[in-house]
Amino acid sequence: MYTLHFLKKENDLNKIIKSQKKDRSRLSILFTSLWDPYSQRLVEKLKEKYGSVEMGHPLYIVDSFYMPHSFVIYRTTKLPHLVHLTPRGSQSEDYLPLIWDQLIDKKNKKRRRVS
Repeated sequence: MYTLHFLKKENDLNKIIKSQKKDRSRLSILFTSLWDPYSQRLVEKLKEKYGSVEMGHPLYIVDSFYMPHSFVIYRTTKLPHLVHLTPRGSQSEDYLPLIWDQLIDKKNKKRRRVS
């Protein structure tokens, strides 16, 4: 479960990343664009699913129109782009079906054992 936070200033994102490094907490950042239909569809679905959620893993949504320089931090070249920050480091994903599965369709997939 996620709590959505829409950021409009690069300074806010920088503060969040700096505090994450101190606290070693988990958070996720989704880089999107106003002009990308896939990004907009993903954000709409996230609002439907997590719009009223009060508690959960923070998901910060960053728009390229408002914060173009923040995309340099994680070398974002494709949109949407999802970055998970954990105490062990960062994990980056820009493949849309995997982002969709991680954020929207969190299915309880049973892993098959390979003999």
